[in-house]
Amino acid sequence: MIKLSGVIITFNEERDIERCLQSLVNVVEEIVVVDSYSTDNTKSICQKYNVTFIEQKFLGYIEQKNFALHQATHNHVVSLDGDEALSEELQKSIIALKNNWNFDGYYANRYNNFCGQWIKHSDWYPNKKLRVFDKTKAEWKGINPHDNVQFLDSNTKSGHLKGDILHWTYQTYSEFNKKTEHFSTIAAKAYFDKGKTAPIWKIIWNPTWAFFKSYVLRLGFLDGFNGFVICIQTANITFLKYSKLREIYKKK
Repeated sequence: MIKLSGVIITFNEERDIERCLQSLVNVVEEIVVVDSYSTDNTKSICQKYNVTFIEQKFLGYIEQKNFALHQATHNHVVSLDGDEALSEELQKSIIALKNNWNFDGYYANRYNNFCGQWIKHSDWYPNKKLRVFDKTKAEWKGINPHDNVQFLDSNTKSGHLKGDILHWTYQTYSEFNKKTEHFSTIAAKAYFDKGKTAPIWKIIWNPTWAFFKSYVLRLGFLDGFNGFVICIQTANITFLKYSKLREIYKKK
């Protein structure tokens, strides 16, 4: 039977972290929390559980999550954010996996809660994520802040687990607006570092396509007003990151 490490990065997650920990305690053999010096009650909540609590200055989303992976004792990991938790069905799927691990990693659908509503359409569901994996075969990659777990080579094989990763996203519209502004700034800087450009056609076309794809093709309109808000912000963050990227080039 394999042993599992639960790996979480946190910063001011007092609202959600206990729910995350409770979903892991009966599933994994150890829980590692890497915290970016939270100023709320995150640390005291974590210390109520049998966790390895490590404080580390924030390195960037991808870098921080890979740092956390390296702190895990076991190679097989369940990697979550502090505002995520395993559904009961997914907990059972992962426990069963310990005696029947056949792949290098396993995907699960992520189910997002926005302002109290579970979102069933747009680009938010099924939001397939690779979060149960052999850390010698995969790591966090992507472009900050849009990180994701990717296999290290093309010879790896993956499976899919029953159950959902439950994700409590933004609980107010103002919180969503602030995060959109914040994440678009990070994305613009990451795009600049990778040499991406921001011609006018991208600033016009990419947000338009992002809205049409999520609202029409991915049926975002079926989630009512909140679905509309999500799809508008999907277009908005696309617009902002390319506009800010263009601004960076002008300053340089």
